[in-house]
This record gives sequence, C-alpha cells and structure tokens, in this order.
Amino acid sequence: MRNLLKALILAPVFCAALAVVGIAHAEERKSFSVCWSIYVGWMPWDYGAQQGIVKKWADKYGIAIDVVQINDYVESINQYTAGKYDGCTMTNMDALTIPAAGGVDSTALIVGDFSNGNDGVVLKGKKSLADIKGQSVNLVELSVSHYLLARGLESVGLSEKDLKVVNTSDADLVAAFATPDVTSVVTWNPLLSEILTMPNSNKVFDSSQIPGEIIDLMVVNSDVLKANPKFGKALVGAWYEIMATMSAQDAKGKAAREFMAKASGTDLAGFEAQLASTKMFYTAKDAVAFTTSAQLKTTMEYVAKFSFDHGLLGDGAADAGFIGVETAAGLYGSSKNVKLRFDPSYMQMALDGKL
Repeated sequence: MRNLLKALILAPVFCAALAVVGIAHAEERKSFSVCWSIYVGWMPWDYGAQQGIVKKWADKYGIAIDVVQINDYVESINQYTAGKYDGCTMTNMDALTIPAAGGVDSTALIVGDFSNGNDGVVLKGKKSLADIKGQSVNLVELSVSHYLLARGLESVGLSEKDLKVVNTSDADLVAAFATPDVTSVVTWNPLLSEILTMPNSNKVFDSSQIPGEIIDLMVVNSDVLKANPKFGKALVGAWYEIMATMSAQDAKGKAAREFMAKASGTDLAGFEAQLASTKMFYTAKDAVAFTTSAQLKTTMEYVAKFSFDHGLLGDGAADAGFIGVETAAGLYGSSKNVKLRFDPSYMQMALDGKL
C-alpha cells in the first residue's frame, strides 16, 4: 500500500550512484520496465499487462514494456529510485520525498486519481476531530496518513504537539484498534473500511475534505522519457484504453473490474466501494484539467512543507522549497534543483487523439 517508511536513500554514495544510473539511461532504447503495487488506483496496470493492452501499445511504437508487480510499495519506489525500473506507481508525496529527494529527476507522466475518502481518521467513542487532542494516534509514520492527520489538525486549530503519534505498521492497525488502549487510528482502504465496522468507531476526517491532495501517479525517469518519447506515448495510450474499458457499464467493463478486484484480494462489491472513494480520472480531459490547475501547485506547497517539517527532503534542505516542483501553473521551489515535474503533454496527446 501507500506507506512511506523512509529508506536510507539520501546517502551521498547512493546519490552519486543514481547520477551514474541517470546518465546511463539517457539514451534511445527499445525495452523498458515499470513496476506497480496493489492499490485500487493502480490495479489497472495489472489488467492492462495481463490482457495484452500494454503490449499492444508498446508494439505500436516498436518497443517492449515489462510491467512488474512488487508486493512491498516502498521497495518498489526504492528500486525505481535506484534505476532498476524506468517507471513506478506512487503518490505525489512519495515522489517528492523518495526519488526527487534522492536526486532522481522524475516526471509524473500519468495523473490517475486522487483519494476522495479512501484515507481517514477514526476515533473510538468520539465523534469530532477536535476530540483527538491529548490522544495517542496510531498510524504509519511519515506516510500519506501522517500528512492527512496534519492537514486535519490544521482544520480544527490543532497541531501534532497536541497529541502523540505512534508509528504502527499497516499490517497491525486493524488488530491495534480492536484493543482497549488504542483510541485513534489513521489509515487507508481497505483497512479503513474494516476498522469502521468495529463498535464505537467514528470516522471524523477523511481525504474527501482535502480533495486533490493525495494523488496517485505513474512516475517515470525524466531522462529516460526525454530520450524515449515513444515510451511515454505507449504507457499513456495503454492507460486510457484500460480506463475506457474498466469504466464502461457493460459486460466487458464489469469483467475488467472483477479481474482487478480478484487480483487485489477483494470481490467486485469491495473493489467498487474503493472506487467510490477514489476520484478516478477515466478520461484524459479530466486528468489534463486537474494537472494544469493552479491548485496542484498549491497542493505541492502543502506537501513540501509537511515533508520539510518532518525531515523528508534530506539533510541539505534549508527550506520547503529546496526541491523544485514543475507544474503547468508554475514552479514551486528551487529553479536550480528541479527534480519533480508534472507534465500533462502526453495526456494532452491522448486528449487530442495524437497517440
């Protein structure tokens, strides 16, 4: 899932190695690989690979794209950052704090969705977020859950100093909430839905209250993309064919969603419940509109501030703008250290029918 257990990726030796990897990849190639991990917004990559849609689009451009599942989300990003993969599914926050902070210039090629209720804060026996004051809150520290908590606290005039964060593995959160001592958790679906079935559990804040801030992406190495535009075109073309199929309210669409549900360990009803709390950009038009909005730049300012305050931008970061983030609405941060780019041009090609 989408947890950010920070790896030791900012060591100088490792960063130097990344620079070498980046140089090695900045050339025209014929074969590529991308990795993904299980989450509702990323299951389409599995479907597209298994059904031959990715191969169809790769063949169109005379290239090969290997789509690899990695069970550990953080490990998938670390392997991408180390240069083993040319692309990887990740959130906007993780793209900033792992590859970008590690010196790898990365491009958000596809903006697939944002969490619209999939992540939430749950209190036991209390019904207001303000009641969290003084409590111990169990969550995956330095994850999007931690970010969600920080944004929620701002909305009720509180901050992290008003409570205690208890770092808890996502594998242990459901069991933890079932114990008498744990009174507050922050997590994501499907764990969130499971916790909310327990007695006296109340969701007091969720990602629908900060729409568009927890964004799910396909991120690719910027140097690889620049040298190999066919790679970007094939991925984007495949993605929107998959989107058209899975969003269709017909037998083929249902079969696609059933495939993704089974692959993610749930049934169709469970998968569609997760889709309901996810704002999927099924069309390139919607994705381009979101990616070119001024709000995206503002969101990345929020994310960068949280990341800097929690030491996630590296020891050399003097402020939240240490890493430059390029968006259609303008640059946030340092123009001399741009390492994360939201590039809508390939999605625009899909919209214009030019793929």
